Amino acid sequence: MKKIIFVFVLIIVVACSNKKEMTQTAELSCGQCKFDLDSESGCSLAVRFDDKAYFVDGFNIDDFGDAHDEKIGFCNVIRKGEITGVVKDGRFLASSLKLDNAK
Repeated sequence: MKKIIFVFVLIIVVACSNKKEMTQTAELSCGQCKFDLDSESGCSLAVRFDDKAYFVDGFNIDDFGDAHDEKIGFCNVIRKGEITGVVKDGRFLASSLKLDNAK
């Protein structure tokens, strides 16, 4: 009986500790150029929501065009979009990202 209770408690603890993915409407841009993040060198994609910015894992800064393009590049503008993932160890692990078409 003790083993059954232990296994049940263990399952509950593991289930509660797993963070579920969230979908956020957020700002996306270069973490260094636009969000003042400095924990990486060079230009990297970042997301900002709830007044907090995170580097993004799962997508590259050039996946959506040239990062240095004057009109749409992440190093020059902050774009809006919908991003799905989870914050882990101070980074946003993204599973999907859809940019708004409005510029």
